[in-house]
Amino acid sequence: MKNELLIVWSSGEVEVARKLVLLYGSVMLERKYWDEATIMIWGPSAKLLAQDEQLQEQFKVVQKSGVKFNACVVCTDDYGVSDTLRELGVALIHTGEMLTEALQSDTTKVITF
Repeated sequence: MKNELLIVWSSGEVEVARKLVLLYGSVMLERKYWDEATIMIWGPSAKLLAQDEQLQEQFKVVQKSGVKFNACVVCTDDYGVSDTLRELGVALIHTGEMLTEALQSDTTKVITF
């Protein structure tokens, strides 16, 4: 049985992004804490990532480690950052369905920041 993690990143705070979401994200697969991991960008975090080049560099490190990223397409459209996040390799989706499936799953743990 796979051990999966879904991080819902909604905070628009830089320190939360750097010191929690992306720091943990950069080591969680490498250290085999989880078999699979996804970071869901939802709300203010979408705008933050699109506008902060330092965070984008940290994001790329996490992405290279194998962590998957997706974002709420409604949010990214509202903030006008869809193109920027697509260019970074973030899948734009309707996140409610994925979150619901994860919450109802026996194999996926969900945490939010």
